[in-house]
Amino acid sequence: MASSSVGDAEPLTDVPRTYPSYKGENHHMRVSVGIGAVACLGVFVAVAASVAAQRSPSPPPAAPAEATARIVASANAFLATLEDSGRTKVQFPFDSPQKARWSNFPTGIFKREGARMGDLTPAQRAAAMTLLSTAFSPDGYRKVREIMHGDEVLREGSSGGGGRVTFGEDEYYLAFLGVPSVSAPWMLQFGGHHLAINMTLAGREATLAPSHTAAQPASYSFEGRTVRPLGDENDLAFALMATLDDAQRKQAILGSTMADLVLGPGQDGRTIQPEGLPASKLSAAQQTMLLDLVREWAGIANDALAAPRMEEIRSKLPQTYFAWSGPTTPGSAAYFRIQGPTLVIEYAPQRGVDHIHTMYRDPTNDYGARYARP
Repeated sequence: MASSSVGDAEPLTDVPRTYPSYKGENHHMRVSVGIGAVACLGVFVAVAASVAAQRSPSPPPAAPAEATARIVASANAFLATLEDSGRTKVQFPFDSPQKARWSNFPTGIFKREGARMGDLTPAQRAAAMTLLSTAFSPDGYRKVREIMHGDEVLREGSSGGGGRVTFGEDEYYLAFLGVPSVSAPWMLQFGGHHLAINMTLAGREATLAPSHTAAQPASYSFEGRTVRPLGDENDLAFALMATLDDAQRKQAILGSTMADLVLGPGQDGRTIQPEGLPASKLSAAQQTMLLDLVREWAGIANDALAAPRMEEIRSKLPQTYFAWSGPTTPGSAAYFRIQGPTLVIEYAPQRGVDHIHTMYRDPTNDYGARYARP
């Protein structure tokens, strides 16, 4: 299925957006980026450090093997809450076609399999969410919850497509491919409208590729605060663009207009040629900003499992490209892509800034392909 949003609801009324925040690599400080227009000279960006009050504090990182053991224990704890019929619904063979059965579309357009959150008892649902909080980093878990709650906001403000299309937090599904194991490959699959996390684990290794994160609305109010599930992805990208000089921008900005994901849902196995600005032509500070941007996807995983992935990406940074399509003024709808030997990230607004699709892939290891090799 293509990644187009045909069938998605139109964006809700815009919610005031806050611009923006930049998180440094050490994760302990945030940087506010103020934008002021300078007549005929473009955009001026001032960067100032501030305390990361909105960030979830990360506990001391565990070893990868210990992290996997905790995830397996949490998965088994969830399975223990189910009857036999429930376990049958949630468990699939590792090489099942279920592996590639995920989509950005809502219930009513795309039929998912697994344990539906709305069908679980409160205890079962709590066990499922405990599993996700164990498998993901604090910030990754927050992002997933904010995407889900955004879909609840969409449900409350939507007619539901005349009864055929269903939104909301109940419409997310959990499945396991293979048996949860501390050594053998298996997959934790969780998703629904605008979310598809495909986390393959194999002992000390793990990958989130391919995973799809999205948001509609991209900004909403909850308990008196503004929530932007993919706000850091947006802000970090515009902050990086603001640091590029004219020569760098000329290389980064694509000649073609990108309106949607190229390697989104339904595009498994497809490849594209790298385009844009090589990271080797970025300054050290700009390279750090680029890695911080990448972490918004790779860092959804448990910190101990995300760290080796980030080191792999860092080691291949000279062969990594940053590409941009669209306006460079914050608040605009712009597409960007980060592509390296083991990485493809895409960020694609859908007809405006309040409906965003993103994609994270590893062309060498989607669905843990490297782990399954003999």
